Amino acid sequence: MVAAKREQGCNERSKSQLWGGEQKTARTPERVQPAIERDQAGIWHIRSFKAARTLLRSGVVRQAGFKAEILARLPHLMRLPLLFSDGQDHQQQRRLTARFFAPRVVDEQYRELMERLSERLIEELKRRKRVDLSRLTLEMAVRVAAEVVGLTDSLLPGMARRLGAFFRYPIQRLSAHPRTWLNFLGLQWAVLRFYWLDVRPAIRARRRRPRRDVISHLLAQGDSEREILTECVTYGAAGMITTREFICVAAWHLLEQPALRQRFLQGSQEERLALLEEVLRLEPVVGHLYRRTTEELRLAADSGEQACIPAGALIDLHIYAINGDERVAGAQPQRLCAGRVLREERVTPSLMGFGDGPHRCPGAPIALQESDIFLRRLLALPGLRLERPPRLRWNDLICGYEIRDCIVTLDERPEPAR
Repeated sequence: MVAAKREQGCNERSKSQLWGGEQKTARTPERVQPAIERDQAGIWHIRSFKAARTLLRSGVVRQAGFKAEILARLPHLMRLPLLFSDGQDHQQQRRLTARFFAPRVVDEQYRELMERLSERLIEELKRRKRVDLSRLTLEMAVRVAAEVVGLTDSLLPGMARRLGAFFRYPIQRLSAHPRTWLNFLGLQWAVLRFYWLDVRPAIRARRRRPRRDVISHLLAQGDSEREILTECVTYGAAGMITTREFICVAAWHLLEQPALRQRFLQGSQEERLALLEEVLRLEPVVGHLYRRTTEELRLAADSGEQACIPAGALIDLHIYAINGDERVAGAQPQRLCAGRVLREERVTPSLMGFGDGPHRCPGAPIALQESDIFLRRLLALPGLRLERPPRLRWNDLICGYEIRDCIVTLDERPEPAR
């Protein structure tokens, strides 16, 4: 009886499906098999959703992406930032900062800001008629992230550029090669500018008058200015990069598909957010997650493949392949589908788009809400169109795409009568 009702519900939902375009951002086509394998270098590769979720929730892996292992080799003069920490310290910090990212808090505390910013950016588009959407989404993402973190007292404008400078210099170990030293010095200069112009003024303001933001929380728990700086880099840069690309890629899909655009505009909030998560499933901003085992781990995939991964092994989780696992995503996983019926219970529509386990993206509610607010206003503009397909480039730090030259134009002339 229960199975029959579930099947009936799936059939009813599948009738309301609306198909969109193909995947746009994968650097190379991702193969989905084998689900679990070890390459000649000893690196394990995971392409199964079931195996990936088991691994990320296992408690016997630690962060190995975003240059975490290089940072871990540096002298520990401070507590590792949330993105790079693991174990009990990480869990405690997640619990303490969860109140800033809870959906109800995001709605009550930041909705008005998001709406105000969106209106201002849309007015700029109306005035200029032609803008680079990637610039507008950068400003939106940075301003929202700054409010959540507490970076609102900068001495000079241009915080977005200062945050963006971190990604021009790769994090690498120093060697005899001059380039490693040039990169090191460039990164140090970028960090110093960000500290003196953005972070230090924010700290001083919150020492005088604490607010409901991350910096005030860190000060209250006794963190040093160095520790606060690292968290600001993590939250600010991560919030800027991922949300900026997420909004752009969603706009790209919806502007190219008028029926999907209309469905988004006419849908309920729940339907709109589900569609945005489907975009993220198809176009994950972070294309690979890396973990290293601390104990032996046995994994099984839906395909029946099994593996015993030894302690100390490096694991590469292929997010494009995992999100395209037909056993969970259903038919045609490389296409956008509004109303997609997932074949697994208790999973989010984005699957691994926001990650999973202890390091699941804490800012997911913020990213979804600000994307929804901005895109509703943008896509409702009559005469809005994408001038040409935007340019894709690649960010090796997050193993993801960057969308640039996403030019949108506005033709408000009324359509001729038919």
